[in-house]
Amino acid sequence: MDFKNSTAEKTTITRDTVDLEENVGNIYKAIVMMSKRSNQLSAELKEELTQKLQEFASTTDNLEEIFENREQIEISRFYERLPKPVAIAIEEMLEDKIYSRDPEEKEED
Repeated sequence: MDFKNSTAEKTTITRDTVDLEENVGNIYKAIVMMSKRSNQLSAELKEELTQKLQEFASTTDNLEEIFENREQIEISRFYERLPKPVAIAIEEMLEDKIYSRDPEEKEED
Protein backbone atom coordinates (compact mmCIF):
# COMPACT_ATOMS: atom_id res chain seq x y z
CA MET A 1 0.00 0.00 0.00
CA ASP A 2 1.32 3.41 -0.92
CA PHE A 3 0.50 5.50 2.12
CA LYS A 4 2.14 8.63 0.68
CA ASN A 5 -0.40 9.02 -2.11
CA SER A 6 -3.49 8.48 0.02
CA THR A 7 -6.26 11.03 -0.40
CA ALA A 8 -7.69 10.32 3.05
CA GLU A 9 -8.31 13.15 5.49
CA LYS A 10 -5.58 13.84 8.03
CA THR A 11 -8.02 15.34 10.50
CA THR A 12 -11.28 14.12 11.96
CA ILE A 13 -14.38 14.94 9.95
CA THR A 14 -18.03 14.05 10.36
CA ARG A 15 -19.29 11.34 8.03
CA ASP A 16 -22.83 10.61 6.93
CA THR A 17 -23.72 7.07 7.93
CA VAL A 18 -26.00 6.71 4.91
CA ASP A 19 -22.98 7.11 2.62
CA LEU A 20 -21.05 4.48 4.52
CA GLU A 21 -23.79 1.86 4.44
CA GLU A 22 -24.85 2.60 0.87
CA ASN A 23 -22.82 -0.17 -0.81
CA VAL A 24 -23.06 -2.74 1.98
CA GLY A 25 -26.68 -2.26 2.99
CA ASN A 26 -26.00 -2.45 6.71
CA ILE A 27 -24.10 0.09 8.80
CA TYR A 28 -22.80 -2.60 11.16
CA LYS A 29 -21.31 -4.64 8.33
CA ALA A 30 -19.75 -1.46 6.96
CA ILE A 31 -18.16 -0.69 10.31
CA VAL A 32 -16.81 -4.23 10.65
CA MET A 33 -15.38 -4.08 7.13
CA MET A 34 -13.70 -0.74 7.81
CA SER A 35 -12.29 -1.92 11.14
CA LYS A 36 -10.81 -5.07 9.61
CA ARG A 37 -9.29 -3.08 6.75
CA SER A 38 -7.97 -0.54 9.24
CA ASN A 39 -6.27 -3.32 11.20
CA GLN A 40 -4.68 -4.61 7.98
CA LEU A 41 -3.42 -1.14 7.08
CA SER A 42 -2.11 -0.58 10.59
CA ALA A 43 -0.14 -3.83 10.48
CA GLU A 44 1.33 -2.95 7.07
CA LEU A 45 2.25 0.54 8.27
CA LYS A 46 3.86 -0.77 11.44
CA GLU A 47 5.86 -3.37 9.51
CA GLU A 48 7.08 -0.76 7.03
CA LEU A 49 8.07 1.65 9.80
CA THR A 50 9.87 -1.08 11.75
CA GLN A 51 11.86 -2.08 8.68
CA LYS A 52 12.95 1.49 8.03
CA LEU A 53 13.91 2.09 11.66
CA GLN A 54 15.88 -1.18 11.81
CA GLU A 55 18.30 0.28 9.27
CA PHE A 56 19.43 2.81 11.86
CA ALA A 57 19.33 0.57 14.93
CA SER A 58 22.56 0.19 16.88
CA THR A 59 23.86 -3.21 17.82
CA THR A 60 25.07 -2.16 21.28
CA ASP A 61 22.68 -1.47 24.13
CA ASN A 62 24.83 0.78 26.25
CA LEU A 63 22.77 3.41 28.09
CA GLU A 64 25.59 5.92 27.96
CA GLU A 65 25.80 5.76 24.18
CA ILE A 66 22.16 6.53 23.46
CA PHE A 67 21.85 9.50 21.16
CA GLU A 68 19.23 10.91 18.86
CA ASN A 69 19.51 9.88 15.27
CA ARG A 70 18.15 12.55 12.93
CA GLU A 71 17.15 10.03 10.28
CA GLN A 72 15.06 8.05 12.76
CA ILE A 73 13.38 11.23 13.97
CA GLU A 74 12.54 12.34 10.41
CA ILE A 75 11.15 8.92 9.51
CA SER A 76 9.01 8.89 12.66
CA ARG A 77 7.71 12.40 11.95
CA PHE A 78 6.85 11.43 8.38
CA TYR A 79 4.79 8.46 9.58
CA GLU A 80 3.10 10.58 12.25
CA ARG A 81 1.92 13.02 9.56
CA LEU A 82 0.33 10.30 7.42
CA PRO A 83 -3.44 9.81 7.56
CA LYS A 84 -4.54 7.32 10.19
CA PRO A 85 -5.41 3.79 9.03
CA VAL A 86 -9.06 4.34 9.96
CA ALA A 87 -9.26 7.39 7.67
CA ILE A 88 -7.67 5.44 4.83
CA ALA A 89 -10.12 2.56 5.36
CA ILE A 90 -13.09 4.95 5.31
CA GLU A 91 -11.80 6.54 2.11
CA GLU A 92 -11.39 3.11 0.50
CA MET A 93 -14.91 2.19 1.58
CA LEU A 94 -16.38 5.32 0.03
CA GLU A 95 -14.45 4.72 -3.20
CA ASP A 96 -15.61 1.07 -3.42
CA LYS A 97 -12.08 -0.32 -3.07
CA ILE A 98 -13.09 -2.70 -0.27
CA TYR A 99 -15.06 -5.87 -0.77
CA SER A 100 -16.18 -8.56 1.61
CA ARG A 101 -16.87 -12.23 1.38
CA ASP A 102 -19.52 -13.68 3.61
CA PRO A 103 -18.92 -17.41 4.18
CA GLU A 104 -22.46 -17.88 5.43
CA GLU A 105 -24.00 -16.78 2.14
CA LYS A 106 -24.00 -19.66 -0.31
CA GLU A 107 -23.92 -19.03 -4.01
CA GLU A 108 -26.71 -20.70 -5.95
CA ASP A 109 -25.57 -22.68 -8.99
